[in-house]
Amino acid sequence: MSPETQSNVSALNNPTGFTRAYRAYAPRAFAAAYRVLGEAAAAEDVVQDVFLTLWRSPEKFDPRRGNLPGYVAMMARSRAVDRMRSRHAGEAAVERLGRRDEERGGEQESPLDVAIRREERSRALDAVAKLPTPQREAVLLAYRRDLSAAETAAAAGVPLGTAKSRLRLGVRKAKESVAPAA
Repeated sequence: MSPETQSNVSALNNPTGFTRAYRAYAPRAFAAAYRVLGEAAAAEDVVQDVFLTLWRSPEKFDPRRGNLPGYVAMMARSRAVDRMRSRHAGEAAVERLGRRDEERGGEQESPLDVAIRREERSRALDAVAKLPTPQREAVLLAYRRDLSAAETAAAAGVPLGTAKSRLRLGVRKAKESVAPAA
């Protein structure tokens, strides 16, 4: 290990040496991050993140694999690329949501609609809970787990015809108990 490499490793293990390393290599880290991000504030955040990692885990730097300035620059570039990808993923998600809202005609669900939908869901769950056990099991398997009639029969351990009958009866009874009285 060269004297310079040895001093780089020991620099990370004490506050004075770490401060020297920060002053010496932070500009290089900033330059690497800025080239990727193009924003000074974001590049500064990356530099802080890199040096915080070095402070908390100085053993992650292996002098046999390269020198400290190169390691710091590589970490900064890597973190900057991660931030850029994360930023693009967030922007893409916002764009997808915007397109979805446009497809819906830009309409937002009103608080009243939300409350009505919740009430209907609650009444439906209550109706299913009051079904006889075999029918409730068939309905929950089919609708909650999204199973076909054959898969429902296999999961319940009954013949296909029995599963279909239980499902049909359970759905009809649940609908009848949820339907408003006319």
